Amino acid sequence: MSALSYLSPKAEVRPSAIHGRGLFAREPIAKGDIVCVKGGHIFDRQRLAELQPDLGPAEVQIAEDLFIGPVPGDDREGGMIFSNHSCEPNIGVRGQIVFVAIRDVEAGEELTHDWAMTDDDGYEMTCRCGAASCRGVVTGQDWRRPELQRKYGEYMSWYLLRKIRNGGP
Repeated sequence: MSALSYLSPKAEVRPSAIHGRGLFAREPIAKGDIVCVKGGHIFDRQRLAELQPDLGPAEVQIAEDLFIGPVPGDDREGGMIFSNHSCEPNIGVRGQIVFVAIRDVEAGEELTHDWAMTDDDGYEMTCRCGAASCRGVVTGQDWRRPELQRKYGEYMSWYLLRKIRNGGP
């Protein structure tokens, strides 16, 4: 397994109550600290559709029709950042692939981001984050919600911020 993604030494992967495995703070993490950096191969939406049956959700969208993630199946583990979705996240994206703490994080907390920070897609899923403010259903179009745009500000992917500023789709 090759390490395509970077995980902070202050974080570790372990079983998650949200879904499968998650990324957890093994020690306190200060607001602004880098938690993980998504690595992998760059591919378009068509290639993503070909890869997903074998890889499952292992990519992060980085532009309108571009994604980063593992391509050969044996790269999957090393390409994961293990950040589950939460409606009350403690990490956010800076640029396209760097995830930072958006507040001080205590040891033991699961490190999560709201997928509205990164995704512009057609999916819909039941949310299992357990947050008091849980939306119940998460969609690939949640980035369009003005209240989430205000809540996350600059902690959204570059290509989404560009769409928001240009008033685009």
